[in-house]
Amino acid sequence: MNFEVEVTFYFKKQAKRLAKKYPSLPSELRELISSLEKSPAQGTMIGRGCYKIRLSIASKSKGKSGGGRVITHLQVSKKKVYLLSIYDKSEMESITPSDLSGLLKLIP
Repeated sequence: MNFEVEVTFYFKKQAKRLAKKYPSLPSELRELISSLEKSPAQGTMIGRGCYKIRLSIASKSKGKSGGGRVITHLQVSKKKVYLLSIYDKSEMESITPSDLSGLLKLIP
């Protein structure tokens, strides 16, 4: 079962900023999107249909634990995965429930 991956404007904005710091990020995001199309429920369930995926950023040289985090939202009925947010773990430790609510409002 293939899912369609949609990227929110907020995600694009964050990814663009991080890609300037970490040149390997765009190719790693392409790999993640390809993987999500086949297996959308990746990462740790954080509630409300959302998942937090640990992403290793090669140009950061920290592995998954010190890399980036991608927040996704899965809508099984529509066969869609929304990329809501991406952040560097060194800049932000975790996502709060109020942040998650705000991100969910970005879904069309």
